[in-house]
Amino acid sequence: MNSDDLKTRTQKFALDIIKMCSSLPDKQEYKIIKNQLIRCSSSVGANYRAVCRAKSIADFINKLKIVEEEADESVYWLELLKELGIKNLNEIMNEANEIISIIVASIKTAKKRN
Repeated sequence: MNSDDLKTRTQKFALDIIKMCSSLPDKQEYKIIKNQLIRCSSSVGANYRAVCRAKSIADFINKLKIVEEEADESVYWLELLKELGIKNLNEIMNEANEIISIIVASIKTAKKRN
């Protein structure tokens, strides 16, 4: 997978989260989760774009770690929604976990090169 593919994929991930959040109940507890989930899921793609502009291997690795953290936080909020009884989250949770796996593999590869 090249960087443009992952840019597109992380952007789609954020858009899918935003669309899913718009269908959640309009209760206070969901508003908090929606805000956090939209923030961290959109940060995945935004920070991945920064990865693509890294100035060194160390910078590249550090920026990838931020992407990993934001994707992992997205999984956390999705897990909370699942525990609250929201259905049909498996596909989006799988995508988040796949993104994490790709990023972790990239970090390992970059560390070997460093």
